[in-house]
Amino acid sequence: MLRSKYFLPTLRNVPSDADNVSAKLMLRAGMIRKIASGVYEWLPLGLKVLKKVENIIREEMNAAGGQEVWLPVIQPKELWEETGRWQVYGKELCRLKDRKGSEFCLAPTAEEVITDMVRNEIRSYRELPVMLYQFGTKFRDEIRPRFGVMRAREFYMKDGYSFHADEADAEKYYQVMYNAYDRICKRCGFKFRAVEATTGAIGGSFSHEFMVLAETGEEEMVSCSCGYGANTEKAEFKLDYMPKTVFPPEEMKEINTPGLYSVEDVSKLLKIGAYRFIKTMIYVADDKPVVALVRGDYEINEHKLQALLGSSTIELADEATIEKVTGASLGFAGPVGLKDVKIVSDFSIKTMANAVTGANKKDYHVTGVNPGRDFEPSVYADIRVVRNDDKCVKCEKDISFSRGIEIGHTFKLGTKYSSAMKATYLDAQGKENLMIMGCYGIGVSRVMAATIEQSNDVDGIIWPVALAPFEVIIVPIDYKSEKTKEAADGIYRELQGAGIDVMLDDRDERPGIKFKDADLIGVPFRITIGDKTLATGSVELKARWEKKEQIKFVPVGEAAKTVVELVRGHKTK
Repeated sequence: MLRSKYFLPTLRNVPSDADNVSAKLMLRAGMIRKIASGVYEWLPLGLKVLKKVENIIREEMNAAGGQEVWLPVIQPKELWEETGRWQVYGKELCRLKDRKGSEFCLAPTAEEVITDMVRNEIRSYRELPVMLYQFGTKFRDEIRPRFGVMRAREFYMKDGYSFHADEADAEKYYQVMYNAYDRICKRCGFKFRAVEATTGAIGGSFSHEFMVLAETGEEEMVSCSCGYGANTEKAEFKLDYMPKTVFPPEEMKEINTPGLYSVEDVSKLLKIGAYRFIKTMIYVADDKPVVALVRGDYEINEHKLQALLGSSTIELADEATIEKVTGASLGFAGPVGLKDVKIVSDFSIKTMANAVTGANKKDYHVTGVNPGRDFEPSVYADIRVVRNDDKCVKCEKDISFSRGIEIGHTFKLGTKYSSAMKATYLDAQGKENLMIMGCYGIGVSRVMAATIEQSNDVDGIIWPVALAPFEVIIVPIDYKSEKTKEAADGIYRELQGAGIDVMLDDRDERPGIKFKDADLIGVPFRITIGDKTLATGSVELKARWEKKEQIKFVPVGEAAKTVVELVRGHKTK
């Protein structure tokens, strides 16, 4: 491709509304343009990379036995009502009506549509298992789109779904897909980690997120040298709450705490550590109030709480609900004396003695509270956020925290959707059974952004060879020079003939501008040709990730062959 003929409008200045590295560089490199909040146009350079990511994913899906389909972006309300998600999915679901008044949504995901397809076509166990996948545009009406294409309202992804006759086969295939995602990440050149995760709105019994390691990542994860890893929404830890000191039980005593709502403020007043407090939070889960308790120096993990309750939605209660449940205003809730409400207590509460908590009375707290004597939770469970002083749940060693960008998510769905939509098959005895499902998503556009977040410098993007829009760029110092043009054209044709994705910068521009553009768009290998080096029978060869002093000089006649070997070598790593 000749640079003069390629639609590549690079920018020198950083767009003011770009809020992370990948957004800035994708806009500057002429890969995307913003048309509305969270909605982007894809220009030739960006689309070229997108298609390379797509092809890697397609090859691995096919190798894992998947079959590609094409599902509609517009999905009927009736299918979503069958699973109950039309009501609970939330405001991210973009709803619309056609001219007849029929209601639809723009697909944020495809569980309903794919389950409908399979239930209508598969009848017997002999037709199972099957895995169907697609590449397609998704739409989620994010309340605050940010980070360029990483959290856009419209995005491009691969979603796949497997259907099985039994749990054993579903779990066996889950590992096949886990391995396929592992290979995708390696082929894309990522430093990554697969971690246990919550299942969220998709549902299912367990899942894994594939996280690209990056300090700019929006998610935090926990890991251990033993191999355990989980995002902080899911992370478990060694449970050890035995008190260091056994206090003799005290009588409860009300303390006036006017205007003091927080554990921190009351702790200062009473000169008692926050670890001696019972923090009481009121939630509404599926329209029903629930009380959650955790030690005062800990935080409640709402994802764990929601999973424990099995609720579709969970949110903090408003002040009216809090007063109805506790009889007091916000900031003074406690577990003592509560009636007709489910109380979920973190394990950290179980061995506490003479604790401090809200008195369910405005401007009052109570001391000397003892679990088991003064209140009894409905259930004890792990519902708190992991901390850096916790120990690994698997081996009890120290854990570490890191940040990452989720690019893929695999789910063991079980029968959540097949049960709701009656997706069944007949077994060998003619008995009707529910299909067991798995779900496997990967954000194609997010892969691009994550690559840039992990691999860039002050000059621009550093693409791995497998994803680079062009593998090689030829930069003539003066393309008008007959000798330079002849050498550049000859190497260009030779590389094209070898199947290398090559760009020739034939513009009448200063060398510095050409070098800056080559670095900005991140081409892995640059061949620089000028009369001075040609006089010695050589050309300059530099890898994008190498420093200026690492420039190599290779004979003109061997330049193309050398680069071909470098490109192919990096693709097979």
